[in-house]
Amino acid sequence: MLYYKDLENIVLYSDIAKNSNKLFVISGYVGAEIIKTLSSFPSNIQFEVIYGMYGCDNISEPLHKKLVELDKKLPNVSISYSTVPIHSKIYCWFVNDKVSGGLIGSANFTINGLRKDYKETLCDIQESNYDEYQKYFKYVREHSIPCNEGKISFKKSRHLMEKNGTKNQPYLSEGICRMSLLTENGLVPQKSGLNWGCSKGHVSPGDAYIKISTDYIRKFPGIFPQKKYVSGIPNLDSKGKPNRENDEVELIWDDGTSMVGLMEGQIQIDGVIYPKQLSTSPSKNILGKYLRKRLGNLSDDYVIEKKDLIKYGRTNIDISKIGDGIYYLDFSVKKKDKS
Repeated sequence: MLYYKDLENIVLYSDIAKNSNKLFVISGYVGAEIIKTLSSFPSNIQFEVIYGMYGCDNISEPLHKKLVELDKKLPNVSISYSTVPIHSKIYCWFVNDKVSGGLIGSANFTINGLRKDYKETLCDIQESNYDEYQKYFKYVREHSIPCNEGKISFKKSRHLMEKNGTKNQPYLSEGICRMSLLTENGLVPQKSGLNWGCSKGHVSPGDAYIKISTDYIRKFPGIFPQKKYVSGIPNLDSKGKPNRENDEVELIWDDGTSMVGLMEGQIQIDGVIYPKQLSTSPSKNILGKYLRKRLGNLSDDYVIEKKDLIKYGRTNIDISKIGDGIYYLDFSVKKKDKS
């Protein structure tokens, strides 16, 4: 049978899953947020996850650190990296080391792969092929290393200023966008952005978002994807939210904090609709409370000003795409920057 909707539930919560005691995952790319959901399972259910494309692309250091943290934190989860390029996406359930069912297709073990209906597909593994799959699993295991192995190869990070960068929007590299927390007038907006929760609209205390400008989208099209759904046209595929137009992504911060992000709102560029701001899901105050904590444990009703950012050490956040729907955000301050 072919599946193209509700893939996360099919993989993790189907009848086969409920009656099995181990899930073996081979995925080209792996996300931290989807692995965090495994913490809700009973400890007697084991999860073995292999990051397939490490053997080709290596892995970004922020994502690696988060995966190691989860591998250590969740006793029933083991994460490994394949040393040979593996682009397969296979989900196989076991009962006492015997295959009870499985899925194969195009969906990575990430939010981007499992939570976007119609984008990816999975289909049932035929029982007559179980033995061949076991042979394949054996090969992949033999060519994999634990994520906490001492020597891991990371993707190279580029932080050089490009010659065509501007004062307002410098190129840190082709893949790193510096997003300002200030308006064009150089101020923190009082009722939007970091202070969105301080407005009188339909908001909650601490709500916040980071503005995505037209300039960012034009210069970094690989970071900010066009919208899948447009406001005013019902999204019949959305789980319980027919007017939802936003896709969830994974955010990993420089301090190791991870959260589910949301590319939301609309901005039209050359006839194409793009997101106009970055927030968090399921609550927009997850982002706001996190940033307020980093700025000095500021209360939800405090109106953040430029002086607060200056005191902290920076007025911008660097964002880069490090995986399948996975983003790295750097809000760190070097000691020399505080001088």
